[in-house]
Amino acid sequence: MALNPDFIGRTYPSSQPYLVGREKIREFASAICDFNPVYHDLAAAQELGYPDLVAPPTFAFTFVFASSTVVIMDPDLGLDYTKVVHGEESFVYSRPVVAGDELVVTNTIENIRAAAGNDMITVKSSVSTTSGELVVVTTMVIVARGTDSQ
Repeated sequence: MALNPDFIGRTYPSSQPYLVGREKIREFASAICDFNPVYHDLAAAQELGYPDLVAPPTFAFTFVFASSTVVIMDPDLGLDYTKVVHGEESFVYSRPVVAGDELVVTNTIENIRAAAGNDMITVKSSVSTTSGELVVVTTMVIVARGTDSQ
């Protein structure tokens, strides 16, 4: 196994705060062709009881993935990024992400395993407000292809 299994359970320091902006939500929703009014129209979101625009469920990936570079680029882990593909992603929400949220991400390596000549690393990312309210937990599987030949 090319990846260092001693890293299972390692938690990295929290990311810098990410301020969720209305235009970022609108741009993301448009890019995925989701024109739900709560993603685009402040009045529509507020009519449903939200304080601001709501982000689509997969929006969190935009800043979670950026924060995960602390794991991916850790030289002691042994991950060769030139062999990496994204395996899967899941989201478990406590509440929706809304414009104005200031969020931090804490990444933990949950598992490292070999499968079919590849290394697979599972990263759990906890997303909280800067005041400590848990918003979403994502789980990402990263696949390093062909690592048995190293």
